[in-house]
Amino acid sequence: MKKLVIFDLDGTLLNTIEDLGEATNYALARIGFPSHPLNSYNMMVGNGVGKLLARALPSGHDTEENLSQMRYYFTEYYEQHCTDHSKPYPGIVSLLESLRDAGVKLAVASNKYQAAVEMLVKHYFPMVEWAAVEGQKEGIPTKPDPSIVFEILTKCPTPKADVLYVGDSGVDMETARRACVDSVGVTWGFRSISELKAYHADLIVNTCEDILNQVMK
Repeated sequence: MKKLVIFDLDGTLLNTIEDLGEATNYALARIGFPSHPLNSYNMMVGNGVGKLLARALPSGHDTEENLSQMRYYFTEYYEQHCTDHSKPYPGIVSLLESLRDAGVKLAVASNKYQAAVEMLVKHYFPMVEWAAVEGQKEGIPTKPDPSIVFEILTKCPTPKADVLYVGDSGVDMETARRACVDSVGVTWGFRSISELKAYHADLIVNTCEDILNQVMK
């Protein structure tokens, strides 16, 4: 049985793509660039807000000035609208409650900036007493660098053999690999099964029940 489960946030616990896309489109419009269809953002997210904004800008326009303005407008909009359309994936709330009731420690490891991670986790999952909630912080490298996992293990000391990392992308699978913990890739998120396989997910699951079964082995 695993003692600590670390979850990615966007695409794993929460479907946030519409709110992320609308915030990015708002920022693009404010500085005079065209917007993108919301479904195109699936391939732009996953490496933090900075990378998202750079990918959203037209080629050659990801200058420091444009990115700075984009971040300002993105944050202005997102912090007011981050819960407009976002919602937990089916079965996630029950999974978290079951793990909690079984005494499993729970943590979040996200490339989203820290304030937004805390806001979303508090809003959607108030029933969980999290061992750690870690987002992107100034001066700390983003995933797939494993520093975020090591920070969680500092706050919640756990043998790596007893840790499971759950995510929806190659970034997540690579983070788990570099941290030397077992990984589970979920198929309901923003990226494809082929990406999860390419990044050597230890297990790929279709349901939250599959995660629970893996933890309780």
